[in-house]
Amino acid sequence: MFIKPKVLVTGGAGFIGSHQVDALIDADYRVAVVDNLSTGDRNNLNPQAEFYELDIRESKLAEVFEKEKPDFVFHFAGQISVNQSVEDPVYDADVNIIGSLNLLEQCVKYKVKKIIFSSTGGALYGEADVVPTAEDYPCQPISPYGIAKLSVENYLRFYFEQFGLACGIMRYANVYGPRQNSKGEAGVIAIFTEKMLNRLTPIIHGDGHQTRDYVFVEDVVSANMAMLESEAVDFYNVGTSRQTTVNEVFNFIKKELASDAEPRYDPNAFAGQAVSCLSFEKIQRALGWRPLFDVEEGIKKTVEWFRDKENRK
Repeated sequence: MFIKPKVLVTGGAGFIGSHQVDALIDADYRVAVVDNLSTGDRNNLNPQAEFYELDIRESKLAEVFEKEKPDFVFHFAGQISVNQSVEDPVYDADVNIIGSLNLLEQCVKYKVKKIIFSSTGGALYGEADVVPTAEDYPCQPISPYGIAKLSVENYLRFYFEQFGLACGIMRYANVYGPRQNSKGEAGVIAIFTEKMLNRLTPIIHGDGHQTRDYVFVEDVVSANMAMLESEAVDFYNVGTSRQTTVNEVFNFIKKELASDAEPRYDPNAFAGQAVSCLSFEKIQRALGWRPLFDVEEGIKKTVEWFRDKENRK
């Protein structure tokens, strides 16, 4: 009987990582999860996955590789806040660069076939002149978070050239969906939904006209699965090529909740880039992937999940 490969997922109790674990198990892969639960949630863990409560910087990571001997690795674990990276660049680099290098060393030692890395689109390209922005646009990150992501991408290329460790680099747009942590990941859809459900006033930074490319978590997972099952060693944007303003997002959620809430605008708050939107042409050509959820449909599914979560309290 054919036994599916073993996959190690770092950050597998987190938002995207836990959805990825579920998809892998549904596809009959054997899965082990490493997560220190700093932002992940034990409730997100799939009971069919072997779980190790561990920081990717710890030397004990070697023991996990020795025991599990994974064929493939998904790397989601890391410091995930752009704002925190600005406040403490040293900590951000320690987790996101040094932690990743610890992981890569184990991948080489235990002959992992391929590692798939969750990178970022908007934080790499900055205020791009070309929108939707393709992968060949110059990367000039202005936050330590973006700098660290680009550094790990470059290390991945080194480990491929030097040691033959195949890699897939996935540059996500603004991912949203069920299980997103409104406290730790600063996703406006999660934040607005929770506030409106609790009859609190959502705060919009700036004028709300800034745009983002919102990609639903199920689409991100399907892109990752396509990369796992491909021979490709490359980097791809994972987005929708559609811009949506923060004001539009607020109104979509308000409509879905039948809420009478009105936002409070904070003109002095840092609103980030004015425009961020990713082209998905390259991954569509190479892997046949395209997003299936538009933002209205994705918000509907997300709001339903947060509403159920509130009802369970």
